[in-house]
Amino acid sequence: MGVLGAVTYGLNPLFARPLALMGMEVPSVLFYRYLVAALILGALMLYKGHDFRLTWKELPVALVAGILFALSSLFLFQSYNLMDVGIASTILFVYPVFVTIMMVVMFGERVSVVTVAAIALAIVGIVMLGHGEGDGDGVNLWGVVVVLLSAISYAIYMVMVNKSCLRRLNTLKITFYSMVFGILVFVVQLDGLFSLQPVPLCAEAWIDVAGLAIFPTVVSLLTMTVAILDIGSIPTSILGALEPVTALAVGILAFGERLSPGAILGVALVIVSVVLIILSAPLMRLLRQFLISLPARKRHEPRR
Repeated sequence: MGVLGAVTYGLNPLFARPLALMGMEVPSVLFYRYLVAALILGALMLYKGHDFRLTWKELPVALVAGILFALSSLFLFQSYNLMDVGIASTILFVYPVFVTIMMVVMFGERVSVVTVAAIALAIVGIVMLGHGEGDGDGVNLWGVVVVLLSAISYAIYMVMVNKSCLRRLNTLKITFYSMVFGILVFVVQLDGLFSLQPVPLCAEAWIDVAGLAIFPTVVSLLTMTVAILDIGSIPTSILGALEPVTALAVGILAFGERLSPGAILGVALVIVSVVLIILSAPLMRLLRQFLISLPARKRHEPRR
C-alpha cells in the first residue's frame, strides 16, 4: 500500500502541468481535484455503509488535517510554476526527514547517528538542487522554499493521522474528510468561488481533472493511510522514495525535462539520505556488533 501510494502521488505533475498550460490557475485546479475526489470517496462510503459522523473531539483534528493536506497540495502545485516538476517533487521527498524529526521531538523516538547523517545529507542535497539548473523553468530559491513548505505540511499530516484520534477512524472516513475540509482552503483562495475558473471544454482537460482526483488523490491517500495505520508514519514516509522517481520520469518522458550534473547529485543525496533512514536500524546493529567485537579481537591477536 505504501509503494502504491508513493507511485500514484508522484503522478501529480502528469495531470497538473497540462491544466496549467491551458491557463488554469492552481487554486481552481485543486478545487476541482478535491471536489471530485470528495464525491468519489463519499460515494464509496455510502456503498460500503459507513457513517459520516465525527465526534466533537475528532472534528477539529480532522479540520486541521484537511487544511494541512490542502496546503501541501497548494504549495507543491505552485512550485510547478517555478521549477521543473521532477526537481520540485524530489525536494518534496525531504518530508520523511521532517516526519522523523517530529516523531523524535514530540514522541520521544530515538535518533541514531545514521539518522543524523541522513538529515545532513538531505539538507546538502536540497542546497545543491537549489543551485542546479535544468531546462525549462529550472530551479530558484523561492521555488525551493515553497516546496519545503509543502513537505512540512505533508509531514505534519502524516504524523497527525498516526498519532491523533483520527487513528480510530476507518481509512475512507479519514480520506473523505481530508478532502472536504481541504476544499475550504481553495474556497478562501478563490474569494468564495467568485474567482473559480471553469474547466476548459475539451476532453483532455476533464481527463486531467479526473486523473488528478483519482490517482494522486483518492488512490494515493487511501493506500497511504492504510500504510500509516499499519506500519507507522516513518516507514510510510520512507517509501515515498518512489514519489520523486516517478515524478522525475514524468518530467523527462512527458515534458522533455533534463537535469544538470549538480541537480543529479542533489537528487542522489536526497535519495541516499532517506535510504540511510530505511537502513538505520540494521546499520546501527552492525555498528554495535563491530564495536563489541573489537575488545575480543584485541585479546586474540598474537603477540609479536
